[in-house]
Parts: sequence; structure tokens; C-alpha cells
Amino acid sequence: MKYTRRHFLESCPLGLAGIWLGSMQGQAAVSDNPLSPKKPHHEPKAKSVIYLHMAGSPSQLELFDWKPELVKYNDQDCPQHLLEGKRFAFIKGVPKMMGSPYKFAQHGGSGAWVSELLPNFSKVVDDVTIIRSMTTDQFNHAPAQLMLHTGNSRFGYGSMGAWATYGLGSENQDLPGYVVLVGGGNTPDAGKSLWGSGFLPSVYQGVQCRTQGDPVLFLSEPEGMTRPLRRKTLDAMKDLNEMQEKKSGDPETEARISQYELAYRMQTSVPGAMDISKEPENIRTMYGAEPGKASFNNNCLLARRLVEKGVRFVQIFQWGWDHHGSNRREDIRYDLPNKTKLIDQPIAALITDLKQRGLLDSTLIVWGGEFGRTPMRENRGGSYGAFVGRDHHPYGFTMWMAGGGIKRGLNYGATDDIGYYAVENKMTPRDIQATVLNQLGLSAYKLNYPFQGLKQRLIGPTDDARVIKDILI
Repeated sequence: MKYTRRHFLESCPLGLAGIWLGSMQGQAAVSDNPLSPKKPHHEPKAKSVIYLHMAGSPSQLELFDWKPELVKYNDQDCPQHLLEGKRFAFIKGVPKMMGSPYKFAQHGGSGAWVSELLPNFSKVVDDVTIIRSMTTDQFNHAPAQLMLHTGNSRFGYGSMGAWATYGLGSENQDLPGYVVLVGGGNTPDAGKSLWGSGFLPSVYQGVQCRTQGDPVLFLSEPEGMTRPLRRKTLDAMKDLNEMQEKKSGDPETEARISQYELAYRMQTSVPGAMDISKEPENIRTMYGAEPGKASFNNNCLLARRLVEKGVRFVQIFQWGWDHHGSNRREDIRYDLPNKTKLIDQPIAALITDLKQRGLLDSTLIVWGGEFGRTPMRENRGGSYGAFVGRDHHPYGFTMWMAGGGIKRGLNYGATDDIGYYAVENKMTPRDIQATVLNQLGLSAYKLNYPFQGLKQRLIGPTDDARVIKDILI
């Protein structure tokens, strides 16, 4: 019998699918449910992650990186050597240096310098490692956000939460393994790709939940659809999908089956998990949370509830931190205090609440933006207006981490005297990715997925990513 190329492609996918399944990162045998818990590469320190991303990028110079020398140079021309060969998003010509208008003080046993804008966070600094030496090679929002969360500055790659869920599965089969909460009135510049699965099976992408209305869009049954009828419909769809999977061997079909089943279970489990009215009043007060209201306060409390119920990765995006000084809403004197007031209480409450419940040791918290802000005042178009702000700055900025095997009360890394360059213990987005995965029990070098002829990884194809052991217990 003569076999054509078409016959080969139609007949052999099951064999190719078997090869694909056998190549999945050397883990234990794959379950029928791709979200079933999987064995980690090594003993984990953290069971779950809460990642707090301030979209637009907060100014480290107003919050965590106190630079008295910069205050001395306030309103002086920026030296030429800091401008030569540099690319800025909006600065033109020779900008003026700008010291912070806010007061700083040292707090806790660690003596961490923290701004007056974060009075509640100042009380929990001894539970945190503050990293003041972050750098990135991206200076525009979308590419920098993608680099941080997907390991690549272009669209089409799996997010950190998707990789973590792919590598470990989910502890609670009635809830998504990866939940996303978005606040501030807008999604980040890079959009939903920041919690997408890219080339990973779509079952691992983040599920965006809301704090107003249905927690997940279209989760409720449409008019005329009963629970038993929904079950019969899903059973029929499952039979059809399994027939298709046997014929094509496409792993995405298996992911589709799992997604339908998870959605069915979520209809009863998600509303209860997202109902913060069940929390004691003193806990809601500690967070400043109000049931039914869309707020960062509610999102932080929801994050604690979700990891408590076994959700692997909770991502909170809070928009509105792009303080260029183009208008009053982007002015670091007028708007930045409003933004810090929104996050200060709930973040301190989240750390305190996890700690008092014995969950901080098993929950890794990460906070930061996609880059930092310049030590110079932004002069958009080469001139100054009535408002004050800073441009994008990739050469040195601040992030912090807590819980999940991270050292407490550590000040790690440093920038130079004016906050321009990271000069001590530099860290990159790939280092963050490798360290987060490591704390979950995953090797960033072993965790891979076959795509386009390569074993793709979150950290990319190079050996640049490092687990920063200096910040680990």
C-alpha cells in the first residue's frame, strides 16, 4: 500500500502526541486532568505565589530608595555622561535633576529606609526583603511587562503563573490554579497576554475574576439552562471531544475538556471563595475591604482567601503608576500619595494576615513594577509644565519579596548615590523568574515545553537566569 504525506499526518498524530507527553519536563506520568498536582523538581519552600504588580511603575526614589545626594543636586542640569548613549521614553535635551519631595526614615530591626508615603508598610519591613538593584533591558511599558511576566518582550509566550501551574498543577480541583485580579480602572499596557498561556496548553492561562457582579464572566447559567441539563450537555461535549482527541492527538483537545469540567465545578466553588462578606469584620477592617466594591483592598483579601483554598498563583495588577508629570493625575506631588494610600494598608494587612494564619512561610509575595523612574525630572518635548514627574528608567529600580522561604528584614542590592545605576547585587527579570520558580520547587532550567522544535523555557534560551540564593533562607 502506498502511503502519502497526507495519510501520514492523518494517521500518526497519536504517536506524535505520545512523544510530546513523554517529553514533558521529566515529571511524573501525566494525569487525565492536566491540572492534577504534579511532583516538583525539588523540595519547595512555597506552595503558592501572590504577585502584586503596580502597572506603570512606581517611583523607587519616592518610596524605597532614599538619595540625599540627589536632593543636593535638585534643579541642576543633568550631567552629560548620564545622557550620552541613553534612550528615554520622553526626556529631551538636558533635563534637571530632581530630589524626592518626601521624607524618609529607617524602620524595623533591618533599618530599612522607607518613605513617609508608606506608614503601614514601614511596620512590616522586618518580614520583607527589599531589592533595590533591579535592572531590565526594556524601557517601554508593554515590552517591559512582557519581559517580567513571560520572559520575552514580544507577545506569544506563557506567563509566569501559567508556567507555575503547568509545572505543578493545582491543589484545588474546584478552583483555577491561576487567578488574576485587575484594579485601577484599566488593564496593563501589555493586556491579557500578561496572564496568558502562550504556546502552553490554554488550560494553564490565568482566569480573570471580578469583585463586582459575577466573579467570572458567563459563569452563571443562561436563562433556561438547569444544572442537570448543563451536566448532560457537558457529557455529550466530552464524548465528542474525546473522539476528536483520539483521532487528532491534539493535546489542546484534552485541555478543552478540562476547561469545560473546571468551569462546571467553578459555578459552585468560585462564588463562595470570592465572597469576602464571610470574613470576620475585624479582618475586613484590617484590609479596609468592603464587600461588593472593586478595590485593591478587596483584591488583597481575596488573594489570601484563594491561596488558603489551594490556588497556586494569584496575580494582582493595579493600574495607574505612570507618573510622568504630564497632568495632575500623573504628578508625583498630587497623585502619588493617593496611589500609595490605596495600597499601603492592604499590603501590610496581607503580610500580617498570612503571618498570623501560619501561611506566610508557604506563600511567596512579590511586589514591583516593570521598571523604575529617572532621577531627572521629565521635560516632555524639552520643556517643563506646571506638573512634576519622572520618565521610565530601566537601569536601577526596586522590588520586594516576602514569605515563601525569603529572608526577613533584608536590604539587598543598591543603586549609586543619585539612584541612576544599580551598582551592587544587580538583579534582572530572569533572576526574579528563576527565584520564584525555585521557591515553588521548580528548576527554571528543567521546566520546559516543546514548541517550534525547541524546549522552550520561561527564562528563555540563555543561561543568564540565576536563583538569588543570598535572599533565601
